[in-house]
Amino acid sequence: METILTAFEALEFLKKKEFPVLESKIAKKEEEALFYAKEIGFPVTLKISSKKVIHKSEIRGVRTFIVDAEGVRRAFRDLLDSFYSIFREDDLEGIIVQKMGFGFEMIVGVYEDINFGPVIMVGQGGIYVEDVGDVTFRLLPITERDATSMFEDISVSKVVRSKRIADFDVLKFLQFVKKVSDLATQRPEIKEMDLNPVFVSKEVMICDARIRLLGARSV
Repeated sequence: METILTAFEALEFLKKKEFPVLESKIAKKEEEALFYAKEIGFPVTLKISSKKVIHKSEIRGVRTFIVDAEGVRRAFRDLLDSFYSIFREDDLEGIIVQKMGFGFEMIVGVYEDINFGPVIMVGQGGIYVEDVGDVTFRLLPITERDATSMFEDISVSKVVRSKRIADFDVLKFLQFVKKVSDLATQRPEIKEMDLNPVFVSKEVMICDARIRLLGARSV
């Protein structure tokens, strides 16, 4: 038996494991979304959370840089319209209200390769990650030296070390990659975990996550 966590469940799972996660709340009603947006502070992002949706951008399931109450109301209704045009009402867990993230977009993932077993992936993140293909892999578990060599492997490492992206904290990102490796090693029931995007600046913050577990839900 396998369990795929919803987007919000995945963020909560990581938060409990003391990973840095953008502040997020789940709203069922429009007024609830507005309350959370004010509580978190503008700008915010609103996005779909559903076990039926893997890639939210493919169903227009994300609205970013919302700066006021009217924007929250409009985004909430737009997201519901998009979702209900494809799925049923009971397929929706809710709308995630999330603090807007900023920084360079990276991806860190773990999964089970059919030939090599558990591996970790690091690369440039965002919605075009598959098209860009700037990623590298190692067998799990990795050392701190492995994390460094993975970062050196990807082309984007030269870009983020340039003076134009001076606030990309390489050391914090490498520590983050090692922490992901440690979690996957300690929790073998994690069969797949995609953290994308992970915003990297002076801090490292997880914006979105997808997690597949072997067995029943253990959030």
